[in-house]
Amino acid sequence: MKKKTLSLLLLSVIGLLPMTSFSQKSTAPADAIIANASTAVVQTGSGKVRGYIHKGTYTYKGIPYAESERFMPPSKPKPWSDVRSSMTYGPVCPMDATTSVNDVLEFAFNHNWGYTNENCQSLNVWTSGINDNKKRPVMVWLHGGGFTAGSSIELPSYDGENLSKKGDVVVVSLNHRLNILGFCDLSAYGEKYKSSANVGVMDLEAALHWVRDNIANFGGDPNNVTIFGQSGGGAKVTTLMYAPSAKGLFHKAIVQSGSYRTSFLEKENAQKVSAALLEELGLKPNQVDSLQKISYEKLNAAGKIAQQKVQAQMKAEGKAFVGGGLGWGPSQDGNYLPYQQVDPAGLAISKDVPMLIGSTKNEFMASLINPAIRSFSTEEAKAFLQKKYGDKTEAYLKAVEKAYPNTTKPSDLIDIDLTMFRPGAVKQANMKATADAAPVYMYMFNWQSPVMDGMYKAIHCIEIPFIFNNIARCEEMTGGGASAYVLSNKMSQAWINFAKSGNPNHKGLPTWQKYSAENGATMIFDNQCVQKFHHDKDLLEITSAK
Repeated sequence: MKKKTLSLLLLSVIGLLPMTSFSQKSTAPADAIIANASTAVVQTGSGKVRGYIHKGTYTYKGIPYAESERFMPPSKPKPWSDVRSSMTYGPVCPMDATTSVNDVLEFAFNHNWGYTNENCQSLNVWTSGINDNKKRPVMVWLHGGGFTAGSSIELPSYDGENLSKKGDVVVVSLNHRLNILGFCDLSAYGEKYKSSANVGVMDLEAALHWVRDNIANFGGDPNNVTIFGQSGGGAKVTTLMYAPSAKGLFHKAIVQSGSYRTSFLEKENAQKVSAALLEELGLKPNQVDSLQKISYEKLNAAGKIAQQKVQAQMKAEGKAFVGGGLGWGPSQDGNYLPYQQVDPAGLAISKDVPMLIGSTKNEFMASLINPAIRSFSTEEAKAFLQKKYGDKTEAYLKAVEKAYPNTTKPSDLIDIDLTMFRPGAVKQANMKATADAAPVYMYMFNWQSPVMDGMYKAIHCIEIPFIFNNIARCEEMTGGGASAYVLSNKMSQAWINFAKSGNPNHKGLPTWQKYSAENGATMIFDNQCVQKFHHDKDLLEITSAK
C-alpha cells in the first residue's frame, strides 16, 4: 500500500511539472537566469555557441578562440557541428599552485584560482543584445598577474556584466598562455620555434582576431575596440601596441598600474635562459623537441632554475633586469616584437591610438610588508624615512604635503607609490603624448578603502571594481559604502565614454584635460575628483634620485 501511495504521489508531481514550468516562466522576475537549448545562440566562425541571459545580459563563457601545440603559434580552433554550450569559464593556464594565502589579504582579494589546462585559449563575452545589427563599443579586458600568473576569473571584479549593462558595451575577457608556456625563446634551435618567445602575446592577438571576425554577432562593433588591463594586463596592452601585426585590431588602449615594464627582454638574454633550461634538464640542442612532451611541473621547475642562473650571470655583468628581476615575459625577438619601447619606430605603430594611463596612490605599500608601519608615530615615520632619504628627508616631507595635503596618518608618509607604477605611468605618458599622436589622459586613484581599519588604502587592484561597476561583488575590498558607489559611477562612466569616443569626459567629473609633459594634467579619483597639474613633480624628482 505504501509503494502504491508513493507511486501515485510521484505520478501526480510529474503530471504537474509542465504546468509548474509554465507558471514559473510566466511569473519569473526580470533578473532571473534564462538558460535553455534555444536561448542566446550565436554563430561564430567555428560553429554556434549557446550562452545564457542573466539580468538581461547575454553571457558566454569559455568560448575557444584559438588552439596550439606547446611553444607553437596559435591557430583557429577546429570547427564544431553541434551548438557548443558556453556557460562556464574555461581552464586557466598552468602556473605555480597556490598552497597557502595571507588571510587578511585574501579576504580583500577573494581569488578564484580556477582549474588548469594547457589548452586555455578561451574567452568570455557579456552583451545586452545579440544578432541585432547594433554596433556597441567593445572592451577587451586583459587580466593581471604579470606574464606568469592570473586569469580572466581570478578576481570577482573582472565580471563584465555590470559594465556591459551600464554602458551598453560588449565586454570580453580571456585566458592565454603564460610563464614558460608563453615566453620561452627556443628560436636558436630551428625555424620550427621562431615564434616561441612571444606566443603568449600572439594568443592575445588571436583573441583580437576572433573579436574582429565574430563580435558583430554579439552586438559589438569590430571597428571600435578598446583593450584595457591592469598590472600585467596593462603591460600586455602596451606590448600589443608594439606588435606590428596587431595594428588595426584595436582602436583605444587603457593601461592601469601596468607601466612598470619600460623595456622588453633582449633576445640574447631570452635565449640564454632557454640554453640554461636545456642544460638543467640534461638535454642537448638536438633534443629540444623533448620539451614539448615533459610534464608542466618538471618544465616549470627547470625554467625557474634556469632563470636564476642567467640572472646571477647578468648581475655579475652589471646588466639591468626588466621589471626588477628576470622573469617570463615578452622579448624583443626581432620577429613579432621588432622594436624596444623607447624606439621611435615602435612608438609610431600605435601613435593614432588614444590612451588612458594611470595608477593607484599606494599600490604595493610598505605597510603591507611591514605591518608595524601602520601604527608608527610621526617621529617613527620620519626616522624610517631618514634611513632612506638622509638629508633629503625634510624636502621629501614638504613634497608629500604639497602633493597630498590631506595626509594625516604617519604611515601615509611612507606608503605612497613613488618608485614603480606612478613613475612608469608618467614616463609612458610622456613618450606617448607627442604633438602628432592621439590624445593621452592621465589619472591617479587615491580613494582609501575603509575596510580593516583602513589598512588596504589605495592598494594595487583596488580601482578595478570601480571601473567594472562591481562594488557589490567586491565589498571585502571596497566596504560597499555609499562613497564607493558614487565614485564607481564616475569612473565606470569615464571608461565607457573613453571606449565610445576616445574621450573620458562626462558631466559627473570636472573637465579632464589631455595630458602633456608640459601640463602634467592628472585626474585624481577620490571622494572629491579633481584635476591637478604636476601635483607630485617635486616628490618624484626627490625619489628618482635615490
